[in-house]
Amino acid sequence: MMNTAFLLFLIIVAGTLVITYYAAKKTNTTSEFYTAGGGLTGWQNGLAIAGDYMSAASFLGIAGMIALYGFDGFFYSIGFLVAYLVVLYLIAEPLRNLGKYTMADMIAARFDNKKVRGVAALNSITISIFYMIAQLVGAGALIKLLLGLDYTTSVLIVGVLMTVYVVFGGMTATSWVQIIKCVLLMAGTFIISLIVFAKFDFSVMAMFEHMKTATPLGDSFLNPGNKFKSGLDTISLNMALVLGTAGLPHILIRFFTVKDAPTARKSVVVATWIIGIFYVMTIFLGFGAAAFVGHDVIVNANAAGNMAAPLLAKALGGDFLFAFVSAVAFATILAVVAGLVLSAASAFAHDFYSHIVRKGNATEKEQMISAKLASVGVALISIALALFAQKLNVAFLVALAFAVAASANLPVLVFTVFWRRFNTAGAVTGMLVGLFSALFLVAISPNVWAPEAGKAILVGNPLIELTNPGIISIPLGFLGAYIGTLLSSKRDDAKYDEILVKANTGSERG
Repeated sequence: MMNTAFLLFLIIVAGTLVITYYAAKKTNTTSEFYTAGGGLTGWQNGLAIAGDYMSAASFLGIAGMIALYGFDGFFYSIGFLVAYLVVLYLIAEPLRNLGKYTMADMIAARFDNKKVRGVAALNSITISIFYMIAQLVGAGALIKLLLGLDYTTSVLIVGVLMTVYVVFGGMTATSWVQIIKCVLLMAGTFIISLIVFAKFDFSVMAMFEHMKTATPLGDSFLNPGNKFKSGLDTISLNMALVLGTAGLPHILIRFFTVKDAPTARKSVVVATWIIGIFYVMTIFLGFGAAAFVGHDVIVNANAAGNMAAPLLAKALGGDFLFAFVSAVAFATILAVVAGLVLSAASAFAHDFYSHIVRKGNATEKEQMISAKLASVGVALISIALALFAQKLNVAFLVALAFAVAASANLPVLVFTVFWRRFNTAGAVTGMLVGLFSALFLVAISPNVWAPEAGKAILVGNPLIELTNPGIISIPLGFLGAYIGTLLSSKRDDAKYDEILVKANTGSERG
């Protein structure tokens, strides 16, 4: 099995490096590096978005969460899927019409201010690193289980590979790695789901009846409350999941890889269908792992449940299916982290270096060098942080990134297009309040502090019981943007009519 697994890993790594080699030949300008020159079709970008979105949290984290906690784990699937309706109806078209390379471009189309662009870049980098930690934690656990390498070595392997993809291949390489990974992940998930369903004679009712006695939770496995004891915590999680996607930098930059807003909209529709089918199949992954792998085996392999899906593949299809699914999960992580590194590097090089440090006068060569150096820096920071987060469930880590994105980015994106009175002070205040309130609430939560050693990062009593800060930090982000606007006497509505028309039509005429 070790030889099979190692061979499949090598095939995936070799294939992605070949893609990077050819992509590097087509990546000579900042436009090609940041957005693949805007040359992807709606179908291609839809597959790439789905590949970007179906991360380690989706494949590894949710399957484990459902297997260990039942209904509560499915909250993640529901939230991740519904989130795309917010993106489709509120964000995708205005972002493509107003922006160029990054989320900050959209806001700067109305507020051409260094502070606004700088804070937006800070948000993008912070959220990308948060999200990346989850992927690296999943990668470390996966390679450790499959190849027997220690966690630190595993994280370093993924960190080096993701940096190579971005530095040499830019968005073109990243997009094609995501497209191929999406196809492989859907195929692997479908095969496992079909086998699980066959075990229950293709009867949904039989499957649900069996789950009532298959786990230590008994009948309560199918009821809420096993993971999230507080109703507020449940609401907070779902607010973060549903609203967070619309503020995720690595998802938002994907809308700049197509030629126009209608193509961006088609991308979202394609991605939503693919993602919807995938998240329905996570039920079979979670139920199957609980029924055919067992609670104790899942926890022994990884306390957070991150290895439930690969272990299910081994139980159902032997060593080959186990190796294949693990290799696909590895490809999943590589694709997502490459997109995250690119979004953070773009924010630093395009928004901070080019527009703030160089005041818009940076040459193509200078921007490319700064973007590649930023890619290396972001990767190093993420690797260092991931080494301290080994025991945390990756679905949960991603949910925190969603909360920060919904709190720090979404209020400003919405107000930029839909509120005439909104101004520079409101934009800066909203982003900073949303960002730091979310980070502060996470820092004093049970995720960081626990009375028992090994249950969290630090030993001690948390100051709040909320595991996800969304229910507090998201309203604070909107409130910060609103109050910041009202307290400032500056009027920034001169370009509002022009922005409103351009956001909805793509036309330059106000």
